[in-house]
Amino acid sequence: MLNRSSRSRSSTDAASLALYAQSAGAAWACSFSTSAEYDAALIAERRAAGVYGPRRQRKQMLVTLAGIGAGLGVILLVIGAIA
Repeated sequence: MLNRSSRSRSSTDAASLALYAQSAGAAWACSFSTSAEYDAALIAERRAAGVYGPRRQRKQMLVTLAGIGAGLGVILLVIGAIA
């Protein structure tokens, strides 16, 4: 009797192991065939979200203008102190 129950348990274990292996294989499936496709989709998604938008250029322009303004202010102070 002990032998019969261990056989049924091992067949049940084998069936569940096969089911787990099948579901694990499905988890590794990827919708992209190459990394280039993945990168292109990722960049397109980020562009749609506004990550690569003009904000960085605007911020850089404002910082540059602030630096130029500060430099002109220092020059005017030096010229005013000399005169």
